[in-house]
This record gives sequence, structure tokens and C-alpha cells, in this order.
Amino acid sequence: MAFQTVFKRYELKYLLTPEQKEKVLEVMTPYMKPDPYGRTTIRNLYFDTDTFLLIRRSIEKPMYKEKLRVRSYQKADDDSTVFVELKKKFEKVVYKRRISLKESEAMQWLAGKSHPDGRTQISDEIDYVLSYYGTLHPTVFLSYEREAYYAKDDGGFRITFDENVLSRQSDLSLRSEVGGTPLLPEGRILMEIKCGGGMPLWMTRLLSEQKIYKTSFSKYGTAYKTEIFPLLNKTNQTITEVVQNARSMV
Repeated sequence: MAFQTVFKRYELKYLLTPEQKEKVLEVMTPYMKPDPYGRTTIRNLYFDTDTFLLIRRSIEKPMYKEKLRVRSYQKADDDSTVFVELKKKFEKVVYKRRISLKESEAMQWLAGKSHPDGRTQISDEIDYVLSYYGTLHPTVFLSYEREAYYAKDDGGFRITFDENVLSRQSDLSLRSEVGGTPLLPEGRILMEIKCGGGMPLWMTRLLSEQKIYKTSFSKYGTAYKTEIFPLLNKTNQTITEVVQNARSMV
């Protein structure tokens, strides 16, 4: 199966009530079609340094930021297809590069133990990030249930709904079951609008009528601010000690 490997788009985020989600679904029905895979449980492993440098920089909202993660759309095993993704944001535009590999190949590569066969522009970019930061390793496991929809007349316009967003700093493996601390406010659903340019008029009108306002919400950033950073203050541990403790539980 062929997978899209390069993305360039705007990503707009909104926190909805269940009632607002149902209204959005109702209005968008003539214009959108559901992803053929239906509701999917997504697992992510975010990679960072011992000092959580990538996410700390991201939280500061700089002009340019980047994240490295591995994503799976199912509970993985050795031969499962996963995606190594380098996600960059520059002046509000998101650029994503990804490579599909077997889970075992991806984790060996990111651990610096082997390299996937062949070289591509994307693998070179990921190699550069691995070399530049030097000590990247899994720091957070994030999972959520996602419904995705695509515009019937334009595959570039996409809407996703994420629920049951959970994070943890232990059992950092795509082969594990989902579970962790909820990150979304109670009774809220994260809607993301992904588009290459302008938003359709019907969507703009819907957001206005339903008083749905754009928000800033980073799953990894929220996990850091609500779980990791408070733990540092509470226990007086260094960031490195937190990471070592998490690793010992994998």
C-alpha cells in the first residue's frame, strides 16, 4: 500500500463538547467522507533529549520548532508497519516527513543500532536530527482514538476528532496496550482542521454559528506541562533522573 510521505499544511485545533461535535458531523456530511479505516486507536512514541529540549523549545512558541515520533495505527509487533515522523512548524505552517518501516527496523534505527536500507531525502533529514541532538530516546507514550474525514472534492482538506487522549512515561513501546493519564479537559473532544490553504465557506460559517473558537493544544506539550514538569518540582528530581526512572519501567 502506498502512503503519503510529505505533508505541508495548516493545522487548526478546537476543543468541542460532544454536542458541538454532533453538530459539526451533521453539517459536514454533504462535504466530507470518513476515512475507510473508521475509528482508529493511534499510538505514538515521542523522542526527546534527557532534558526534554525539543518540547521545552516547542512550548516557548518559537518561529521554528520540530518533533520526532514513531506512530502506529495498531498494537505493534516486529513486522507491523509504523511511521517514523519528523514534524516541523515554521511560521504557522506544518511540514511533516515520514517513512514507513517495520517496528523492529524503526526502533533499531532510532536507537542508533542500524539503518534502514537505502537513503532518501527524508531519511537524511531524520539522520541529521538524530545526529544534531545526540541523545534522543522515547520519553512519552501517547495514545488516542481518532475519527478522520476527508473532503469529497479535495483530499487536502481534512477533519479529525481525537478522544481518550492518554499519556504516560512508562512502558514506552508501541507493542504495549494503551493507557495513561487523560490529557483533555473532561467532556471535551479535540478537533483538528488540516488544510493547505483557505477553509471552505461552509466550515467557516459553522464555526462562527456554533461559537467554536481556535485554541492552542499540543498533546506532548500538555503531557510535559501537566505530568513531567510538576513531578520535577514535587520530587526535586533532575530531568535526567525522571527519564532514568521511566526507562527502568519499560
